[in-house]
Amino acid sequence: MTDTQGYQRFFAELKRRRVFRVMAVYGIVGFVVLQLVDLAVPALLLPEWTYRLVALFLLLGFPVAIVLAWAFELTPEGVQRATEAAPGELGAIIAQPASRHWLAGILALIGVVALVGGAWWVGRQSASVADAEPTTGPVVASIAVLPFVNMSDDASNEYFSDGISEELLNLLAKIPDLHVAARTSSFSFKGQDLEITEIADRLNVAHVLEGSVRKADNEVRITAQLIRAEDGFHVWSDTWDRTLQDIFAIQDEIAADVTEQLKVTLLGAAPTAEKTDPEAYALVLQARQLGRQRTAEAYERANALYDQALAIEPEYTAAWVGLGGNYSVQAGDGWRPVDEANRLAREAANRALSIDPEYAEAYALLGSIADVYDNDLAAAARHLERALELDPTNTDILRDASFLASSLSRLDQAIALLEYVAARDPVNPGAHATLGVYYLFAGRLDESIASSRTALALSPGRANATMLIGWALLEKGEPEAALAAIQEEPSEAWRVAGLVGAYHALGQSAESDAALAKLIADYEHNAAVQIASLLAFRGDADGAFEWLEKAVQYRDAGLSKISTYSTFANIHNDPRWLPFLESIGRSPEQLAAIKFEVREPQ
Repeated sequence: MTDTQGYQRFFAELKRRRVFRVMAVYGIVGFVVLQLVDLAVPALLLPEWTYRLVALFLLLGFPVAIVLAWAFELTPEGVQRATEAAPGELGAIIAQPASRHWLAGILALIGVVALVGGAWWVGRQSASVADAEPTTGPVVASIAVLPFVNMSDDASNEYFSDGISEELLNLLAKIPDLHVAARTSSFSFKGQDLEITEIADRLNVAHVLEGSVRKADNEVRITAQLIRAEDGFHVWSDTWDRTLQDIFAIQDEIAADVTEQLKVTLLGAAPTAEKTDPEAYALVLQARQLGRQRTAEAYERANALYDQALAIEPEYTAAWVGLGGNYSVQAGDGWRPVDEANRLAREAANRALSIDPEYAEAYALLGSIADVYDNDLAAAARHLERALELDPTNTDILRDASFLASSLSRLDQAIALLEYVAARDPVNPGAHATLGVYYLFAGRLDESIASSRTALALSPGRANATMLIGWALLEKGEPEAALAAIQEEPSEAWRVAGLVGAYHALGQSAESDAALAKLIADYEHNAAVQIASLLAFRGDADGAFEWLEKAVQYRDAGLSKISTYSTFANIHNDPRWLPFLESIGRSPEQLAAIKFEVREPQ
């Protein structure tokens, strides 16, 4: 038998066993399946790798289908092994006209091309998504937790509904693959009559969790609902009627349900709420709410509530860290003696770590104390590295890390960390205001002005933002515009400080002297570094060093950023400058020797 005859008989056998038909049908059906998957993945919130998985299975199944078609055939008695051709059967097929010979082959070829082409297209789409530049649109696994509505008869229970919302936000934020908008941004929409879609767009998230809380004595009803921002569709909702003793279980259930609905992959055990005495828990929620009023009286009342909570539950780590954080703020704002406040803050943080050695916020608090109060940058770096190792996406800890990076004169690192914070907390005016400061220190003046204006748009009348705009204009060589901006600064201390520089740049010495005299008379103990920097800016080196020594005496927190102040540029070549920096541990060599290896999360 010749090669041609052998080929014809094999081709005829393939046709007889309907292999070509199976190839054609399989290819066409496979292509249709891929198109359906392409539509279903975004609609059902399936992971992007679903495309590639389905395409892989279809390609692997293709040779299997061919083998099965060759080995088996469908008969009236069911599926049976294929039999040899009857005498003359293959000859009849071979004798068919050539146009019919190739019809099955052409159909099979179309099917194979459809299957392979579809798989190739899906692969290209996936590769294009992977290689493309990041978009500004929200990722699928992203969420904002809005403050739950207080449905209690007692309006004063609002601290409880807000606290439950914040605890849920913190719980969800512990899931590495879930993008959670930070509290400051989410809670900024409280009381505003805005559509969910608009809120989600501003926060750059794909989903929103909202709900309500009704508390009556020991009974609580919590309703939660997950909304898809794109179309306002309610993905999931539930209601719990429980006692306060069950409040932590409710939080765990809500977090678990949200995780399931968003198809978030958990690499380890699901995070759970810290469980404690319900009465102590309510006191801590109330203390946090008071602390956000940022007044001396509010902090004293909040501290008393923390003390009550700790009397009930001495092992409550969140209460210890909350109390320590309050002491630290009181030290910085002059509401408690600096030495006493920092000693109490350190004791509270260490007490929390003795209870839970992996409590990230306690390490962050120790890092802040070491940076600003102890002037121990190496210890600050160790504490903050450990805090971020335990909680790498915590925006509060990342903000503290950016402060330390700026103290180390590593402005690129500080900016990168805070830009991440601003992206996760996009309507937080504090993040944008601090970015304005960093950009100013780095000489990125237009970006500094833009960030300060964003902070003002989010928080009209915010202290220091207008002065920063004015100082950036001053460094751009626009003193008239700078003066006009600084004169609009609502904070007297910052306005007076800015006027010293603006009047000097305009050659108005008497006005500059008057502003400086007022700054010294009213703010000597809180603005010693600022006064020194302004004297340096005016070219008074002796006066600048005199006030730097006073800043050391007053333990001015501004010394932590001294290496970044552009206003000290005029005395950088003074022989006293480097020795002074060395005396406070902040010379370029000393700062460079500090190991601090943290990066913004990817």
